[in-house]
Amino acid sequence: MDHSCGLLNGQRDRGMEDFARQGLPSRKQERYKYAHVAEDFAPDYGLNLRRLIFKVDPYRAYRCSVPNMGTNLYYMINDIFYTSPFATPELPEGVFVGSLRTFALQHEELLADYYAKLARTEVDAITALNTAYAQDGLLVYVPAGVRVKPTLQVVNMVRGDVDILTHRRTLVIVGDEAEANLLFCDHTVDNGTFLTTNVSEVYVGKNSRVNWYALEETSASNRLYDNLYVSQEEGSHVEFATITLRNGTSRHRSDFILKGKGSDARIMGAVVAADEECVDHNLLVVHEGEACKSNVLYKYVLDGRSVGAFAGKVMVKPSGQHADSQETNANLCVSPTAHMYTQPMLEIYADDVKCNHGSTVGQLDQTALFYMAQRGISPEESRLLLQHAFVNEVIQQIQLVPLRERLSQMIEQRFRYGNNGCGNCSLCK
Repeated sequence: MDHSCGLLNGQRDRGMEDFARQGLPSRKQERYKYAHVAEDFAPDYGLNLRRLIFKVDPYRAYRCSVPNMGTNLYYMINDIFYTSPFATPELPEGVFVGSLRTFALQHEELLADYYAKLARTEVDAITALNTAYAQDGLLVYVPAGVRVKPTLQVVNMVRGDVDILTHRRTLVIVGDEAEANLLFCDHTVDNGTFLTTNVSEVYVGKNSRVNWYALEETSASNRLYDNLYVSQEEGSHVEFATITLRNGTSRHRSDFILKGKGSDARIMGAVVAADEECVDHNLLVVHEGEACKSNVLYKYVLDGRSVGAFAGKVMVKPSGQHADSQETNANLCVSPTAHMYTQPMLEIYADDVKCNHGSTVGQLDQTALFYMAQRGISPEESRLLLQHAFVNEVIQQIQLVPLRERLSQMIEQRFRYGNNGCGNCSLCK
């Protein structure tokens, strides 16, 4: 495509061929068992192939500030990196945060070993479709030995005057002995129907650390198909947390490959859903290296006619001796019309491991509600406190204290005021 670059164009034909061969995923496929892909892709969406710029001032629309946490702020409008007239945030020498296309035009050979290597088009049709149509994306490049102190905050904004299909791409490369914190915030601006495919590839070098946090606050008409692929080298540490507070339909595929000896992944998710919202997490954690550790914790609170799904598989390969893995999925259905599907799995091919998994689905503790009523707490406040405490177990594990406090406040506001949006609460004023 004329508006892209050689790096992305070089993978386009293969992506289209693999998508044509596979077609849209059906519920007969294990990893799409709870997704309604054909229904979500059925509307007549528009494609911005000519890269028209949608008029919006993101600095006025969303600030997404986190008190007491220094951030470098960037914006993606649909799938286009927003270049502002304001000063570019200062970064250590060699670090790049910006347009994937812009960087690739000058340094294609540097990215050739990374782009579309983890995200294999022959395996997943959504990844193939994204690879076939993505024209740009976000690149975060941190050279070896560099620690980026400010959190890199990326606000993904979806907008359009018509129903829009957007293919967003993210490539993160963190070299050996390096460190970076990334915060992604998803929002919608207009009231149309939007469908986004988002494919992210993350490479974490030896003895490096990446903290990745994703917050979704969109709208009932928003559809998100999000595929994340993470590769960890020896001694690396990844903390990943995804929080969904408002959405329409969100389907997350997250694949973590612990390649190097002693690599460590803490993977967390918190979901608050109501009305007709649907949140589906499909997780794969592969222990390839020796003595790797993974800790998975996902919690859902479902109200109204919302639907939640969690399928998490931890696979230990023969080379993954001394693996240590814990996987937990706990869920609250506070409405009799809410539905939760949960499927934690272990697949072990090594004989010296320590692995556990489990899941629960339940309702609010009536004994606790009665106990709180005896102390003069109203039923509404009691339910709010119990739900907040349930989800807050995930939030309290986040290492960045200012972000942890901010998210805890936002979750409380979500339970207290429902789907009014964070802009209507006192925290954002």
